[in-house]
Amino acid sequence: MRRRLGGMARQIADEKQALRADIRTRRQSLSESQRDQATAALAERLDELIERTGARTVSCYLSSPAEPGTRAFINDAMARGVRVLLPVTRADGLLDWTVATPDGGEYEGLFGLSEPEGELLGPMAVDDADLMIVPAAAVGSDGTRLGWGRGYFDKTLGSMQKCPPVYAVVYDNEVLDAVPREPHDQPVDGIVTPTTIIALTSSAR
Repeated sequence: MRRRLGGMARQIADEKQALRADIRTRRQSLSESQRDQATAALAERLDELIERTGARTVSCYLSSPAEPGTRAFINDAMARGVRVLLPVTRADGLLDWTVATPDGGEYEGLFGLSEPEGELLGPMAVDDADLMIVPAAAVGSDGTRLGWGRGYFDKTLGSMQKCPPVYAVVYDNEVLDAVPREPHDQPVDGIVTPTTIIALTSSAR
């Protein structure tokens, strides 16, 4: 039985890797114009989500060039007085957090991605968030989030005593009927794409 379970775990891991590779390829094929249009539309959807939830402190992330862009939204949110917490990766697998500022700089983090400069507030700072906006490769209709395999957000969500609504950001064609799921994968409460906001009533935390 143990061997069989190990084989199932390996199969799920392989399915995840294959899906991630497919999504990376599709994202890389987008033109600069398509990315720009998606970024502008996504900022509008995220602004709508802020209005719906009334959130005053939001956790978000600095998008990589291949991801749906979040920087326009972050700038708009700051201009409207919303407090935005940005994650900073740590070597121990946890996330630190810092408050976004209009003149905040960036540097290359642990995995070669841009991360924000600023005072580090510690992993518990995200408990102040009224809404969490997290990255994803894909999301299933049941709220299963496929991340990029490092586990930072799953660990963060799984350790929070009082988790606010969590929305994952993906492109429209990355909302799937189902994605592979492992026991440690944390569900999300909703999805934001450049064209729509989807509240998932079936996800359980």
